[in-house]
Amino acid sequence: MFLGIATTLLPAVAPVLADKQPTPCAVSATSAPKEQTMATHSYVGMWVTDDGHIRHELLPNGRYDEARGQRQSAYQGRYEITGTHIEYWDDTGFTADGDFVDENTLHHAGMIFRRR
Repeated sequence: MFLGIATTLLPAVAPVLADKQPTPCAVSATSAPKEQTMATHSYVGMWVTDDGHIRHELLPNGRYDEARGQRQSAYQGRYEITGTHIEYWDDTGFTADGDFVDENTLHHAGMIFRRR
């Protein structure tokens, strides 16, 4: 049953999905033009929980550095932003995501971060 639906719907959806390209964010050897890299992205910078315990620094090279309490660089990895959605890939293999609800507020893993 599902295969029949997928076979029917996929050809109709494919042209729509083909037009939905993520915004290039991370810098790489095949990166987009300079004006589309993380270096100029509006979400680059420091994001902090209201109590100051967790701090995410979104770096302009597509990497992040997270501090927790007194532990600097507790977690590090890469990130990509598509629209207002952020995906994280920690160097240890852990993955997470979040959403920017406005230009100064990030919801991530049940926490609220504010731009600093």
